[in-house]
Amino acid sequence: MEAIATSRVVPVQLPCRRKLSSLFANSSCIELRRYPCRGLFSIMNHPKLLRPVTASVQPQELSALGNESNVVPSKEILDLWRSVEAVCFDVDSTVCVDEGIDELAEFCGAGKAVAEWTARAMGGSVPFEEALAARLSLFKPSLSKVEEYLEKRPPRLSPGIEELVKKLRANNIDVYLISGGFRQMINPVASILGIPRENIFANNLLFGNSGEFLGFDENEPTSRSGGKAKAVQQIREGRLYKTMAMIGDGATDLEARKPGGADLFICYAGVQLREAVAAKADWLIFKFESLINSLD
Repeated sequence: MEAIATSRVVPVQLPCRRKLSSLFANSSCIELRRYPCRGLFSIMNHPKLLRPVTASVQPQELSALGNESNVVPSKEILDLWRSVEAVCFDVDSTVCVDEGIDELAEFCGAGKAVAEWTARAMGGSVPFEEALAARLSLFKPSLSKVEEYLEKRPPRLSPGIEELVKKLRANNIDVYLISGGFRQMINPVASILGIPRENIFANNLLFGNSGEFLGFDENEPTSRSGGKAKAVQQIREGRLYKTMAMIGDGATDLEARKPGGADLFICYAGVQLREAVAAKADWLIFKFESLINSLD
């Protein structure tokens, strides 16, 4: 396998873990409708066969944020949003209602322990690369297990994301997916949304000749803290965009707003509310309709 031979493999080791209570209890109420999903390989080759699970998300109460002023954007922020040439989306808990690695871990029988590490990583309390290695070490997914997961659990998209992406593309605004998740799980999401593979920046799971889990590719910028910011900078330098926006829910998304990176950070709290991140956002939203309507 050439990809494995030319990639630097990061073996994962299990560090000490401390019990961490859930930070976001009762954060959302999700109603799901599943659609039949055919075999993995036929789906990947025919994007039209990909059928996401539609989700209805109950947003957080506004009072939980103490009536943050960034819920209502200023004219300056609205003008900046309307002038963007490219929008970069986080995937987990933003484009999709789940944290992909948590769902894969649950499918493999290690959901609770991995979810605790995810909360720490997204809250910014531990380096992302440390949390990524720790989470993978807890369940070490094989290639066959990943394929089984993809076949049995279609993507669950956040309400309004398909309409927003269509609106952006209709306005000649380029769309990117930048994620600390895995390409194997994000490629189907990109196919549903009509986003080209070259517009995906994400991590890559590595497997041996027999499909055994080896680790992850550390050459991907999103495999470490500050990686999303680096990815946005690479996009901007390569495409010479004048104005860019980053939309997400976590600390790693917030990091992308910096000189040479994203000009605007929009915090999407329709799935997870991370108060430390929301407080620093240029614009805090609970529904993607807010962004769609502002482009009319």
